[in-house]
Order: sequence, then C-alpha cells, then structure tokens
Amino acid sequence: MVMKSRHYTSADDLMIGIDQALRTLFGQPQVTERPNPADAEAETEQGEEQRLHTARLMRINHTGEVCAQGLYQGQALTARLPEVRESMERAAQEENDHLAWCESRLKQLDNRKSYLNPFWYAGSFTIGAIAGLAGDKWSLGFVAETEHQVTAHLDDHLAQLPTNDDKSRAILNQMREDELHHATVALEGGGAPLPAPIKLAMNLTSKLMTKSVYWI
Repeated sequence: MVMKSRHYTSADDLMIGIDQALRTLFGQPQVTERPNPADAEAETEQGEEQRLHTARLMRINHTGEVCAQGLYQGQALTARLPEVRESMERAAQEENDHLAWCESRLKQLDNRKSYLNPFWYAGSFTIGAIAGLAGDKWSLGFVAETEHQVTAHLDDHLAQLPTNDDKSRAILNQMREDELHHATVALEGGGAPLPAPIKLAMNLTSKLMTKSVYWI
C-alpha cells in the first residue's frame, strides 16, 4: 500500500506552532536520539558561590536555547524553499537537545529556569519570522550569524566554569560543536553575510538577554 504524505493547512501549522511553543516554555521538548553528554561524567563538589554562578550560566544557556527555538520555528514558518524549511526544523530539534540538557543540569544544580523565557521566546519567534519573510538567503544568513555569536558566548562560559565541572563542560562543548555545524549548514545552503548594523544589533540584544537572565 502506498503511503500518502500529509499536507498541512495553515490552521494545522498554527496548532503545531502553538504546541511547539508550549513544549519549549513549559513542557517536554521533542528531542533527537542523542544522549545527554553530561550523563557520562561524574558530579563534583563546588562551593556554594561557585555553584550558584555555574547555575546562572546554565540558566543563560537554557534561555539561549529557548530563543533558538523561537528563531528556528519562526523561520520555518515563513521559509519559502522546502529544503530550507526542513533544515530549519532539524536544527530546531537538535537545539531541543540543548534545551533539555541545560534544564537537566539546572535541576542538578538546584536552580530554576528564567522567568523571562516567554518574553525572549516571543521576541525571537517574531525576528525569525521576519527573517524568513525577507528571503531564504537572509534567513540562513541570520542563522549563521546567530550561531557564530552563540559560539563566542559559549567560549566565554566555558572559560568561566570550574575546571572540575565536567558535566556542565560536556554539555557546553557539545552545544558548541552543534552550533558551528548549524552555521556551516546555513552558509552552505546559500546564507548571505548580514550587514554590520544588524550584527551589532544582534550582539547588543544578546548582551541584554544574558545580563537580565543571569539574575531573573
């Protein structure tokens, strides 16, 4: 028997998007087959002050993945070419791995997610949808620049982690590898370099997110 592929209506896409948003912010995200890299590492002792700082860094990384979900889901909604949309959806699913890993680490560190996550998700979704409407080459260029900035941000956090925190380090190292891969895929898919003012605006927004989420 030949299986027919289902064609989704606009209403279907809307409901799927709402489901993804709720999973990202309040539920269990749909992850890939990959294991949590922290599971292979042993827990180590940290002083109370250092443990709190580490947890706040992981909270920033968790919110960064919430933003990534909003960005990718917004872009997938408005991407014009099917192959671009599929690439966005796969990248979003891999970012879900990061989301789950960071949340798991936060729980291990007896800390919480940011209260600002809904705000940052909504803003990222809007930006992603606008980028998609601007055209696939700009949408992919936006992904590449985002991932390059995230990689620099992860490098900074890796430098701040305690040298013996192998669990958090394993998560951030795998995230860094994935982000670089996503950037490469976006550029090879036809992503265009973004103008300098847009890069600067993205960097300033990222700094606002990290400083606010560290505390809230």
